[in-house]
Amino acid sequence: MAGDGIGREVVPAAIRCLDLAAARHGFGLAWTEYDWGSDHYRRHGAMMPPDGLDRLHAHDAIFLGAVGAPDIPDTETLWGLLIPIRRRFSQYVNLRPVRTLPGAPSPVRGADTMDLVIVRENVEGEYSEVGGRIYRGEPAEAAIQEAVFTRAGITRVAAFAAELAAGRRGLVTSVTKSNGIVHTMPFWDEVVEQTLAGRPGVRLEKILVDAMAAKLVLAPTAFDVIVASNLFGDILSDLAGAIAGSIGVAPSANLNPERDHPSMFEPVHGSAPDIAGQGVANPVGQMWAGAMMLDHLGEPAAAADVVAAFEAVLAAGVRTPDLGGTAGTEEFTDAVARHLGEAPAQR
Repeated sequence: MAGDGIGREVVPAAIRCLDLAAARHGFGLAWTEYDWGSDHYRRHGAMMPPDGLDRLHAHDAIFLGAVGAPDIPDTETLWGLLIPIRRRFSQYVNLRPVRTLPGAPSPVRGADTMDLVIVRENVEGEYSEVGGRIYRGEPAEAAIQEAVFTRAGITRVAAFAAELAAGRRGLVTSVTKSNGIVHTMPFWDEVVEQTLAGRPGVRLEKILVDAMAAKLVLAPTAFDVIVASNLFGDILSDLAGAIAGSIGVAPSANLNPERDHPSMFEPVHGSAPDIAGQGVANPVGQMWAGAMMLDHLGEPAAAADVVAAFEAVLAAGVRTPDLGGTAGTEEFTDAVARHLGEAPAQR
């Protein structure tokens, strides 16, 4: 699903490179395209058809561009497509790797070797549907939004973070706000600590979200695996992506670790309507999300080739405007495709 805005530009670019990597490693990718998104909403009053989730369930993975349009409320675009997919398919881990890339310097001093992963709880927490509004339009109008944290939900995301850290540098940083949010955040702290207790080779540290925002800027290389609630993980991953050089290079995976349902792969950037159609969008986030998809599908060598290809292009100085360069989406993609073995086009 290319979706909206620059998704329609970066998804075809990424698919081209993923197909090249697949051919290079002797397998194929069968794509089914769905034109769901804001245009579908304008035509039908919904972001996807009533049987959309059933149709998606037949696939091994979902490759998403971006959703969002200035003339449609975000509550319609996100809650009509992205969030139902995450919840129906129990994609409870939102995995967001962040590291500085060759040729894409960080604007933050000391971040040149930044390499961390954010594990965001993806289906409950602050983004619950529990709540509502009363006395609409009256002076006494009120809105209530309930955050919902379950022991099962916290345990499984903390366990995922711990397993990930055990294969990296062994540090899990749990982001919380238990000094100000009196019920849910102390509960988060307790369950995370219980889940990680006794795990060999894994160390747990707890940090308050406001201090975490400051420390990410001041000491971006101090972290390994960060585990956080839905809201905190969402905000911190955008901040970390910007520290790494551009939110345009940041990928994410919405994972159902048990593989009972398809997982979904998307860049962190949004639909960026301000630059849509100009041919200047950075396709790295979409390509990197595609590499994460290949890895999830059991093709780690092909995934590594995709990452190595866009890293080589960046290192050679080919960069889109968000990274201070002049290359357009097509020029950058052409360069990545050449690294993946695409024959030169006949002119």
